[in-house]
Amino acid sequence: MLLENKTAVIYGGGGGIGGAMARAFAAEGARVFLAGRTAEKLDAVAADIRDAGGLAETAVVDALDESAVNTWVDSIAGIAGSIDISVNLISQDALFTPMIEMPVAEFGRAMEKVARSFLLTTQAAARHMVKQGSGVILHFGGSDATNSAPGMGTVQIGCDMVEAMRRQWACELGPHQVRVLSMRTGGIPDPAMPDEIKQQMVDHTLLKRTATLQDVGDVAVFLASDKSRSLTSTQVNISCGALVD
Repeated sequence: MLLENKTAVIYGGGGGIGGAMARAFAAEGARVFLAGRTAEKLDAVAADIRDAGGLAETAVVDALDESAVNTWVDSIAGIAGSIDISVNLISQDALFTPMIEMPVAEFGRAMEKVARSFLLTTQAAARHMVKQGSGVILHFGGSDATNSAPGMGTVQIGCDMVEAMRRQWACELGPHQVRVLSMRTGGIPDPAMPDEIKQQMVDHTLLKRTATLQDVGDVAVFLASDKSRSLTSTQVNISCGALVD
């Protein structure tokens, strides 16, 4: 198993992406710890993992609360002995107002949530990873200058901020053998989406198909494993060609 005896921490573990990563990590032998604000969603993912023979635990944790994040991660390290993988899938409070009309205070709050969440969760994991001399910090969403477009509001700005932080973290943590990576998909169809929207997503790809949640989980496993030990400070594009590097 690629992640046998690894400990994975996933913020937003009750969502579609978080659940896909959690299930994939557990299937490859990792012990997963899921955090989020809705216990029912976390418990549903954990139940799936346990039913399949995996190990999963949940906790209601506010990723903007410094004390809560540090206490939770420290407790996991005490129980499991290490923090090997940390994934932040906390959603943005996106504002789709044109920049010229954007209220300054609302913009500041939106950016603060992104910066605070990713700084706190990465700090909490990095402290343990530096001591143990290994670890993988994985971000999801990525950045692409060609994605900027009218109507996107703070979405791309938030993604760009996370990528800037990813580059800096990779630079600082690399000497300690801690890798920092991002994944980007170009969008994954939701079953609730209208068929015409799903088709538009397919049409924008080079492979004429979109990435699936299974794809996300499979690639995340590879990135978190020693099979990708030479990768850090980069984005991994699994958009089926919707985003062209």
